[in-house]
Amino acid sequence: MPPLDDTFVIDPAIASSTQRLADGRELIYFDDVDTTLPAERLPDARELAPRPPTASMRQDPLTGEWISIAAARQNRVMLPPANLDPLAPASPSNPSEIPDQYDVAVFENKSPSFGPLLEDANAPVDLADLKTIGIGRTRTSVGRCEVVSFSPSSTGSFGSLSRTRARTVIEAWARRTHALSQIDSIQQVFPFENRGEQIGVTLHHPHGQIYSYPYVTPRTQRLIAASEAYGPGLFADILAAEQADERVVLAGEHWTAFIPFAARWPVEVHLLPHRHVPDFAATSLEERDELAVLYLRLLRGVDALYDTPTPYIAAWHQAPTRVHRDELRLHLQLTSPRRGADRLKYLAGSEAAMGAWIGDVPPETTATALRAAIAAADEENPV
Repeated sequence: MPPLDDTFVIDPAIASSTQRLADGRELIYFDDVDTTLPAERLPDARELAPRPPTASMRQDPLTGEWISIAAARQNRVMLPPANLDPLAPASPSNPSEIPDQYDVAVFENKSPSFGPLLEDANAPVDLADLKTIGIGRTRTSVGRCEVVSFSPSSTGSFGSLSRTRARTVIEAWARRTHALSQIDSIQQVFPFENRGEQIGVTLHHPHGQIYSYPYVTPRTQRLIAASEAYGPGLFADILAAEQADERVVLAGEHWTAFIPFAARWPVEVHLLPHRHVPDFAATSLEERDELAVLYLRLLRGVDALYDTPTPYIAAWHQAPTRVHRDELRLHLQLTSPRRGADRLKYLAGSEAAMGAWIGDVPPETTATALRAAIAAADEENPV
């Protein structure tokens, strides 16, 4: 296994502690710098059934892509009432997934799309094995899926967090990216937040997830192909071009946010670090500090576009854990299907079937609207 980057640093002011849930899953607490919580946490007192078998992957021979068949996900909680929130701190009437009070909590998903190799030996061998095309090929969906609960509050999203709490979540992303990247079977780590029922969210509780894949994802494979076709410096050149354009919506010392030149979605924002870092684990403490402010401002601006909260997917693209780390740069792609106050973009024939996108809103129009929305949000609720 090639050595990983040795530039990883942690913020010593943000403490963390680890324990096991009743069925053996890992739970990690991350404490705000100004936390009032004790260091010791209550154990998980539930009696839980054994973990379900890890899902299996099937290869599509037409594309070479692997599809994880995770039937256990059919039984996951669906929009529960607040008194049965599985991400709230546990109480006598709500034996939730998190047994004690917390600031930020990260734990292994109970019904993961990618999980541990429990008994089945049909694990992926290596990337070359997964790239081979065949009929009826299967592998165990070895990997890891984690839930990142941003807050003990049952409502909200990342954008509603305090600056301190946002910084704690970003620190959790960095530390979990580093830890998960050490696992031999994991090829890519993907932090993300789904927000809004229109996106398919099944919990109102403010949270995100981290998927760790046994392969390099199809989207990232296309980024690799584009980088190889363009040559060295693709992300640096994109950033320079966008920084000189009217589509920039927010900028700091270390990060710039912009509406991309060829945006697919009605609302699509990319956020790039100014220097090359392959993932969160390679960011500096100064970059994480600034991101906590800029990211909150960006999300609050996205919400200020209309009178009601905006549904979105906030996808943090990271380089694979072993390959192409000098070419692919950490970056956010935030997308929303909202093309008006009461209109959503649905993927119809051309987009869904052929992957040939048709944009509904000129990127320059979106940039103008989002800059105004960020300014309004800054005035009403400064970070």
